[in-house]
Amino acid sequence: MSQPDLDMAAQSPSQPAAASSSIPAASSTGEPATVTGTNRETDGKDHTKHALHTNLKRGMESRHLQMISLGGVIGTGLFLSSGYTIQQAGPIGTILAYGIGAVIVYLVMLTLGELSVAMPVTGSFHVYAEKFIGPGTGFVIAIQYWLTWTVALGSEFTAAGLLMQRWFPHTPTWIWSAACIILIFTLNALSVRFFAEAEFWFASIKVFAICAFIGIGLLAIFGVLPMKGYDHAPLFGNLTKDGIFPNGFMPVFATILTVNFAFSGTELIGVTAGETRDPETAVPKAIHTTLWRLVLFFIGSIVVMSALIPWRQAGVGESPFVLVFSSIGIPYAADIMNFVVLTAVLSASNSGLYASTRMVWSMGNEGMIPRWFAKTNRHGVPMLALCAAMAGGLLALLSSVIAASTVYLVLVALSGLSAVVVWIAIAYCQIVFRKRWIASGHSADELKYKTPGYPWTSWAAFILCTASFLLVFFDKEQRFALGAELVFIVVCYAAYFVQRWWRKSHPREEDKPLQLP
Repeated sequence: MSQPDLDMAAQSPSQPAAASSSIPAASSTGEPATVTGTNRETDGKDHTKHALHTNLKRGMESRHLQMISLGGVIGTGLFLSSGYTIQQAGPIGTILAYGIGAVIVYLVMLTLGELSVAMPVTGSFHVYAEKFIGPGTGFVIAIQYWLTWTVALGSEFTAAGLLMQRWFPHTPTWIWSAACIILIFTLNALSVRFFAEAEFWFASIKVFAICAFIGIGLLAIFGVLPMKGYDHAPLFGNLTKDGIFPNGFMPVFATILTVNFAFSGTELIGVTAGETRDPETAVPKAIHTTLWRLVLFFIGSIVVMSALIPWRQAGVGESPFVLVFSSIGIPYAADIMNFVVLTAVLSASNSGLYASTRMVWSMGNEGMIPRWFAKTNRHGVPMLALCAAMAGGLLALLSSVIAASTVYLVLVALSGLSAVVVWIAIAYCQIVFRKRWIASGHSADELKYKTPGYPWTSWAAFILCTASFLLVFFDKEQRFALGAELVFIVVCYAAYFVQRWWRKSHPREEDKPLQLP
């Protein structure tokens, strides 16, 4: 793509969302696409006025988008690893860390909302970075986000096989991993509607399980339900039994870093915006419900398990969810939670394959990789991009088996910080976008959705995310991840400039200027 077009002043004031038309776009026929700010059907058959420059279809509704934003966040970390987090930082420290993390991700989502409504394109992050920062940064952001989900795919496929071992101990793990791969690939290959519907129900099961856990836990906390080890209502004494920060404040800092990684996935709202009906309404609604749901589900769960389980015992041996359910007397608690965690794994792999596929498609659509990766079938599914994304996940799975202590360790380290890099880019892109929008003669009131509290909100998101990235240096266990990430960023930029040099030396037919007679 050429350097960003800054001439936004030519856009109609009555259609502020048309700022996205300054991103070069073309329809499948090669004609320039017109992007408008309404949601009218253009030909009686197509819902997709924003996606006219693509062959993707707008098959998602608001309910899908809200559940996808939650499904990308609520994973095995909450169900399995939350007890270990409580052990490290203590109950109050963990609650504080999750509260700060929720605020950071909410600030990022507010900036993403303005960009996604003004320019609802699939693969939004790297398109915005390419336009408002530079083509090289756009390429780096695309690779970073693709890698984040590709590595996650490999780990989720492995987890699915291991979880099924509880019920089928004599069946090889790889069979269940293969079944998971086939299922998730099929859901993504049928249509975006199938993907969204499956993710809606996967996420719904997780949400129901968490709500049930919090509700039953509160009854036990106030003595309505009996709890093993207590002859009275436990109330909230366990939260401060050994002091506010029993292990000091530094473990809280390390937990904040972990929480930021745990909340990665909320930015899927931006990836799905290009395939969502009425993004002007659906995207802001999904963003505004994200914070209170994150607070309710994560902090609510932490409060319940910390109140019912002494914090030193919270991470020992089994999931704190199972421990609480078993102590209250819920039958088959371990099997119930195994099913819920399996659902979480399927949800994460479903979202991961979707996100990875759309990033590959978008890179092809923008000409960063061969354009045939952007080709879609009659259902609007980019099958070549889907196959490439699945291949990446399978390679990550293979590396976790044969090179877990070398290649896979590096991939996991890169994946953890890549999401934070994407957040930094999102916040900065929104700052640049708003400045250019105003400089071109428009006003903020013309935007369909504007980031509340701009510029303080935007700069707070940028600074907090950047601090989260750089302060990893002070955590000895994660210092390797920071070094690997910085090296990888340099390698990505180098790859971009080598690619640009090669294309100038060997221009493709579609890149050659039109020769007039």
